[in-house]
This record gives sequence, structure tokens and C-alpha cells, in this order.
Amino acid sequence: MSAISSNWSRALANAEIGDNGLHIQDWFLESFLDLGEDLGEAAGNGRHFAVLFEQAGCPYCRELHEVNLERPTIVTYLKQNFEILQLDLWGSRAVTDFDGEEMEERALARKWQINFTPTIVFFPKDTAAVAGKSGRQAQIARMPGYFKPFHFLSMFEYVRDGRTADQSFQRYLQDKLARIKAEGGKADVW
Repeated sequence: MSAISSNWSRALANAEIGDNGLHIQDWFLESFLDLGEDLGEAAGNGRHFAVLFEQAGCPYCRELHEVNLERPTIVTYLKQNFEILQLDLWGSRAVTDFDGEEMEERALARKWQINFTPTIVFFPKDTAAVAGKSGRQAQIARMPGYFKPFHFLSMFEYVRDGRTADQSFQRYLQDKLARIKAEGGKADVW
């Protein structure tokens, strides 16, 4: 067995799926699905808050869990800096948006205009900046679809570093790649 297929087999063995068909990460946020409270708790813990939309059977969601979330450096960074709430694109659990409106997960996905899975929506730490707004209005960044590990981690760094207000993600990536190259390194972008 080649090293690549051996690594892939280990990743497949580690990917656990819950009763709702979504992949499980034991460190994802467990909550009462009141997004305002979740944001406040994350901010109180010094972390950013993000909402991850997935759906059962999504091959890109599977790759997110079996590739990106199998990398210890990525998982460690996310656990230290973010609270991530997983929602089901077609789910029926009641969720309360930041503006106080309660609806099913699938209705929230439509309200926030979630079109792809996985999609990760990021919010500011400042709860006052979010108060009274829907998640769509309050978001500071969005990862629409699957990103390979380098770009995935870079998006989380971009949010944590507070660059969403003054720099596009593309520019952030270009600057990061230029820094890596100037330091004699090489980025694993594939």
C-alpha cells in the first residue's frame, strides 16, 4: 500500500458520521442554538465565532473532515482561536439568529443565502456590532465551499488577525505567499 493510500485509509477510519449524516468533531460547539449567546460565549473566551453549514452526503464536507480537520496544526489553531457551530443545511432544529428571529436550520440557511457546502460564516468578536442584525448582515467573512488546507487555515488566520476590515482575502493570501517565498519557504497550496 502506498503512503498516500495509507494516509487516506487512516483518515477514512477516523471520519465519524452522526445520526444526522454530518461528520462529527468532538470539539465543535454544543449549544442551545441561540447565536447571540454563542457569539457572546466565544467572545468571552477570547475566540471568534463561526458557523459551519454542511449537508449529509456532501463530498466536499467529507474532504473537509478527512483532510483539513485531520491535520493537527489546523485543529490546534482552530481550537485555540475559534468556536465553531455546525448546522445542517437541510436541518429542522430551531435556531435563533442574532436579530432574534427563530427558525429551522434550513430556513436560516436560505435567509443567509448559503448556496454551497461546506460554507463557513465568520462573525466579529464585538457583540454590539452584531446586535439586532441577521447573520447575513453581521458576517465579516465567508468561506463559500471547500478550501484546500493552506487556503482553509489562511482564511481562519485572516479573520483572527483582524484583516477583514482593511484587506481582501485574495490580497492577504498574496502577501502571505510572498512572505513565505521571501523567507525561503514553499507553501503547500495543493
